[in-house]
Amino acid sequence: MRYLRHLPKLGMATMLAISALPAAAQQELGLTSAIEIAIRNDPWLQGSVYQEQALREEAVAQGSLPDPRLTLGLANLPTDTFDLGQEAMTQTTVGITQRFPRGDSRRIAKARVLQMASIQPRQRDNRELKVTETVTHLWLDVWRAQQSVQLIESSRGLFEQLEDVAQAGYRSATMSARQQDVIRASVELTRLDDRLTALSAELSSSREALAEWVGAWVDEIAGIRADLLAVDDAIPSYLTALSANGSPKVDSALAIDHPMIRATDELIEVRTLEVDLARQAYKPEWSLSAQYGYRDRAPNGQDRADLFSVGISVDLPLFTSNRQDRNLKASVARAETVKTERMLQLRQLQASARSALARIERLDERITRYRETLLPQMEQQAEAALSAYNSDDGDFAEAVRARIAELNARIELVQMVAERARSQASFDYVTAGADNASPSSSTRYQD
Repeated sequence: MRYLRHLPKLGMATMLAISALPAAAQQELGLTSAIEIAIRNDPWLQGSVYQEQALREEAVAQGSLPDPRLTLGLANLPTDTFDLGQEAMTQTTVGITQRFPRGDSRRIAKARVLQMASIQPRQRDNRELKVTETVTHLWLDVWRAQQSVQLIESSRGLFEQLEDVAQAGYRSATMSARQQDVIRASVELTRLDDRLTALSAELSSSREALAEWVGAWVDEIAGIRADLLAVDDAIPSYLTALSANGSPKVDSALAIDHPMIRATDELIEVRTLEVDLARQAYKPEWSLSAQYGYRDRAPNGQDRADLFSVGISVDLPLFTSNRQDRNLKASVARAETVKTERMLQLRQLQASARSALARIERLDERITRYRETLLPQMEQQAEAALSAYNSDDGDFAEAVRARIAELNARIELVQMVAERARSQASFDYVTAGADNASPSSSTRYQD
């Protein structure tokens, strides 16, 4: 599989090693393995191989001569007596006719089917790329929900501590704690649990969607239920690493080598051959026939000579305005239609590349800002608000809001990282075949 050359192979030794791991360790699935498993178990790819085989076999048949036609009959039989020997013209005949198709139509028809077969490898390349993009998106959906759930679960202890602080201050009356602070802490803890429930539902849904593509791993290797499927905590670096060379330029030549465009190029060749085939209809079709006629003896016992006939027939395509001319115009129109489809595909790929690249650039800026500036500041703010409250110099609501804002920022960062990786996967798909197309090309295909 062509696209898998970029990915580390998951050979039999690795598969056996995975199967020997403890059950808990088997529940984590890496992105590289998920992509390979999905491609290896994609029925569409196997169906395309069969389709190519069928077309190549059909091409041999298209290039062969039509089967000869055998004719048996009785000629000039007298209707008064039906006696085979009564009349000298009566014959028992056997004949054979061979038809020769018009012009070079056999060679063109064979080339056309072979050209159709050559589309299948291009479509398989595109399918592998599309499966890679789809599985990457689904894997990232699981990763995003999984990371968000882990963040909330790890933050729950902090909110429980806030509730304990509020209750202790209210009972001891050593701080300006009020009953509404205790209630506020309880409400926020309940909201946190509700948010965790919603994210858990999202996680289960994402796991089921991913399991559709990696069901072989879930059932045969990991031996777990789809709703327990977990992914690695780390996203492969080729989806997240910044490029040292800056962003690539998205020009008109970027998508020329994309498998989808190459498949369309092959289809254009098919339509061109169909135009050539339509032109062959203006040439005559020939037939060669030979016939042997056996004659019975005459009534007086005299032998009669048997007869042999040979002939050539040819049709005359003289009236072409309503058939040949129309078919040729239709073939030319179909060829032009595919050319316009190719232009649309190029525009769509280039637009998608520009859109994905713009998202990547903006997300890189935001991720850097969150990691280097915003999160440290929000963490300091939350610590300061809590310290002020503990010192009876701040408001409990402010301390809670600071903690919630910090948690939300961390979840937003997880979402941005996942979205950046999704955009990178989409960019890699639409720029497949282009050299140095990816913003992180220096680190692509390295876990």
